[in-house]
Amino acid sequence: MEIDQQLLEKILMDVEKPIRYVGGEWNAIIKRHDDVDVKVLLAFPDTYEIGMSHLGLRILYSILNSRDDVVCERTFMPWVDMYDAMRRARLPLYSLESRVPAKDFDIIGFSLQYELSYTNVLAMLDLAGIPHLTSSRDESHPLVIAGGPSVYNPEPIADFIDAILIGEGEEAILEIVDVYKEGKAKGISRSKLLQSLAEIPGVYVPSFYRVSYFSSGKIKAIEPTNPAAKYPVKKRVVRDLNSAEYPCHAITPLTEVIHDRAVVEVFRGCTRGCRFCQAGMVYRPVRERAPDKVVDLAESILKNTGYDEVSLMSLSTADYSHVRDVCSNLLDKHAGSGISVSLPSLRVDSFSVDLAKEVQRGRRSGLTFAPEAGTQRLRNVINKGVTHEDLIHAATSAFSEGWHNLKLYFMIGLPTETEDDLKGIVDMAKETLECGRRELRKAGIRKAPEVTVSVAAFVPKAHTPFQWHGQMPKEELVQRQAYLKKHLRGKGLRLTWHDVNTSFLEAALSRGSRRLGAVVEAAYRNGCRFDAWDSEFDFDKWMSAFEHVGISPEFYSNTHWEYDDILPWDHISCGVSKEFLIQEAERAKSGELTLDCRFGPCSDCGVCVNLRVSPKAASGAWKEVSG
Repeated sequence: MEIDQQLLEKILMDVEKPIRYVGGEWNAIIKRHDDVDVKVLLAFPDTYEIGMSHLGLRILYSILNSRDDVVCERTFMPWVDMYDAMRRARLPLYSLESRVPAKDFDIIGFSLQYELSYTNVLAMLDLAGIPHLTSSRDESHPLVIAGGPSVYNPEPIADFIDAILIGEGEEAILEIVDVYKEGKAKGISRSKLLQSLAEIPGVYVPSFYRVSYFSSGKIKAIEPTNPAAKYPVKKRVVRDLNSAEYPCHAITPLTEVIHDRAVVEVFRGCTRGCRFCQAGMVYRPVRERAPDKVVDLAESILKNTGYDEVSLMSLSTADYSHVRDVCSNLLDKHAGSGISVSLPSLRVDSFSVDLAKEVQRGRRSGLTFAPEAGTQRLRNVINKGVTHEDLIHAATSAFSEGWHNLKLYFMIGLPTETEDDLKGIVDMAKETLECGRRELRKAGIRKAPEVTVSVAAFVPKAHTPFQWHGQMPKEELVQRQAYLKKHLRGKGLRLTWHDVNTSFLEAALSRGSRRLGAVVEAAYRNGCRFDAWDSEFDFDKWMSAFEHVGISPEFYSNTHWEYDDILPWDHISCGVSKEFLIQEAERAKSGELTLDCRFGPCSDCGVCVNLRVSPKAASGAWKEVSG
């Protein structure tokens, strides 16, 4: 049953960017709901422009719609004006393809990319007419599932999600659909269906676990309460990207989105081992796509979408072993056609500058480097394999080749940080600027160099060596920002920074236990939505929610925990062992580096053993092993 079309059209006349809510894009797939067995709605808890830039959504959309017995459609969080108008008109959340109410689907799958989207999840459930709490849902309600990087600590949203997929979804999503289809045909109860889902590797059903606490607020125990519940729940891994399905007929948005280009994932995972980086831990092992496969995918996507730019995506594209050959191949094939290649993630080295020179071929926009810390001592602490000489050499290469705008990304509040490390940021920025003046002058380029310093506060994340290390108190982070604002001044220097209050809340949610579910719900009731947006974030409403529930946010954001404490996410396994994380935390204290196992000895992180995989050096794929 479709929603009221006349009512929708009337609302769209009065809202910003109505194109977000109409669908009808090139390559969108529309099926008759009566002709399928399972109806899936992919829900992204942010705006259309952000959600349509997410590769994971495109992949799952393609995989699910490749099946004749499944229909898969999309919905996004309506912007504030549209959301309020829909509430006033009692128009429910609906799918873009068929404009069917969300509650009429069998499965609603949320993609959780960042913690500050949690109130949007509740807003979308509310708009759909679905109870927030899993305990309040019955057989008439869709199954609400979730996945994405945020669910590596799923506990703050555990009360709201029926089942959570830990890890990569290309294969697991089909197993979930098969279990649902079989259960639906047999007419089994919701509780029995959840039990069947819990038996799928990688699927976590929060209601099948009991969490108990000490009076201090620390966790006493996490205990399975159902025979199907695993401990730990091990993440799913796609072992061979070359055989994994990939969306060559990607939906082409009718409006500009954040990443409005063709995208090919060249490899997955990273083993450089930055100790603050969750992605570098949870996406292991590294798996590469063959260069011929990358080129074929790029050609197909460009042909089927009409895009004039292809982005080679990964956590660190310069680490792809075939990156130069692939770039040259694509650029040569499309020479003179207006097709361009972009590399979204580069290292701090001259090789990356050479790559950027190759792909931009005459265009000189900006380059971004991420030293992360201002001194070598602190870069060693965080295991950032970058030296001061690396940065200056890369900057020299960039300016001498005609770039005049460089961006340097740093974090403040990292473990063991001192004022000397802050001074190091200032000195590095000024030296980079002076390097630019010298090199541009030598090259006869009249443009003045610009150096932008972007600073974010360190946020401790689950499954990293710094997961036990609390965030620096807000007041100290503000003082560090003030230091940089005072000293990073002058022509050619620009400083940008993230709001400390936002980082503080992110830390609390990143390290939060199941008790934070009540806080998330209270914040939503207070009117919190779009918390990742500066224009909408209301810190006072969040603090009121913490106070109402009787929980201190500082307990989760600032407390330093012991190695033998039970962490809220200890029942979730990303494959990296806790022993390895403790070892890395200890190495950080002494500033000892751990080499990337792709280019040095095995670091014994546990992924190969825990996920039962073994590398095949020739292809970069991974295979299951016995024993």
